[in-house]
Amino acid sequence: MATLVEKITAPDVQPKVIEDCLQLIESEVAGKRGLSGVAVKTGYKVIKAIKPGMIRDAVTGLLPEFATALEPMYVASGAADGGDGSGDKFARHLNADANGAADLMLGVTDAKAARAKNKTLQKTYSRLRGSAQKHVSDAVPGLAKTLCKYC
Repeated sequence: MATLVEKITAPDVQPKVIEDCLQLIESEVAGKRGLSGVAVKTGYKVIKAIKPGMIRDAVTGLLPEFATALEPMYVASGAADGGDGSGDKFARHLNADANGAADLMLGVTDAKAARAKNKTLQKTYSRLRGSAQKHVSDAVPGLAKTLCKYC
C-alpha cells in the first residue's frame, strides 16, 4: 500500500493538495476572532505583503514532512490498507485526536525553527508557539476534510 506521503505528493495530486491547503489556510485565518485573531490576521497579511508566495512555498516545502509526521495516524486509522472509505477513516482518526495531530505537525515546525539560522525568526516562532497548538488543533477538521479526498 502507498504511504500518505506517496499519495499526497504524487505529481498529479500534489498541486491539488497544495491549492486545497492554501484555501484551508485562508479560511482558517479569516475565521479567527478576538485579539489573537487580530494578531493572526495581521501577521498573515504582513507576510503576504512582504513576501508574496511565501505561504505557498511553505506549504509546498512542509507538505511531505507533515505527511511523514502524520503517517503513524494514517496507519493507525486503517486508511493505509486502502479500500472504500479509507480517506474517511483517516479523517475520523485525525478528528478524534486533533491535539495529537497538531503535536505531530508542530514537531516538524519546531525542528525547523530550532535549525533556523535567523535569530529573529527563531524568536518570533518562539513567541507564537504557545498559541500555535490551539490554532493548529482547531484547523485539524479542515485538514482532515482536505486530506481525506486524496487518501
